[in-house]
Amino acid sequence: MIKKCLFPAAGYGTRFLPATKSMPKEMMPIVNKPLIEYGVEEALEAGLNEICIVTGRGKRALADHFDTNYELEHQIKGTSKEETLKDIRHLIESCTFSYTRQREMKGLGHAILTGRTLIGDEAFAVVLADDLCIHPDDGVLAQMVRLYNQFRCSIVAIQEVPKDQTHKYGVIAGDIIREDLFRITDMVEKPKPESAPSNLAIIGRYILTPDIFEIIRNTPPGKNGEVQITDALLSQAKNGCVLGYKFKGKRFDCGSIEGYIEATNYCYDNLYLKK
Repeated sequence: MIKKCLFPAAGYGTRFLPATKSMPKEMMPIVNKPLIEYGVEEALEAGLNEICIVTGRGKRALADHFDTNYELEHQIKGTSKEETLKDIRHLIESCTFSYTRQREMKGLGHAILTGRTLIGDEAFAVVLADDLCIHPDDGVLAQMVRLYNQFRCSIVAIQEVPKDQTHKYGVIAGDIIREDLFRITDMVEKPKPESAPSNLAIIGRYILTPDIFEIIRNTPPGKNGEVQITDALLSQAKNGCVLGYKFKGKRFDCGSIEGYIEATNYCYDNLYLKK
């Protein structure tokens, strides 16, 4: 059983400056709930209650958020505002939270490798909090955990993107197992549209087997001098099996201003107002 979910959360969030100068981008609110809280809710729904967070300098707000604030709770106790803490209290009571720091920004692969001390030698999920995924009944991680229980190999979430957007993503090619599932044969980090192997882009949901750590350790830096998880996964795919899964649900790129606004409007109309 997969129980651990890793959140790489050490990045600077420069696309949201000056807001992220003193606030982690993962704490940017979608209506009244931080991005990372949506991700932890998705993990818990999938049965992953051991939350492992890779942080960096200036990220203490993440640990504070998933902790009790006695002064605040005393002030609002017995008022209508106490109800607003119901969801976060449930997460704090249901999950354990552990943290480690990434001292240098060397890419997503390096961030995942930094989390090894929290994960140990077991399969685990990875969530990039700025990819907000919403499904009314069945979260993306829950869908992927069921697949892992069947195939017992690494799995990446994929979706079709416009051909002229491939330069923003890792892009896969693969053999079709069924309409929504591919055995990956190739994987390229941020290819130009004319050289992309397909329009199937990797988004911020992964399930990884523990051998990925040694593969990352032996993966040389790629684009921008960073250790790319796509390079490590391609090596894993060539020597074993990595699946690409076209998930069910909506995904918002909250790492961009446009995606963040779109997600806020959607969540306000479809989640917040319907509570």
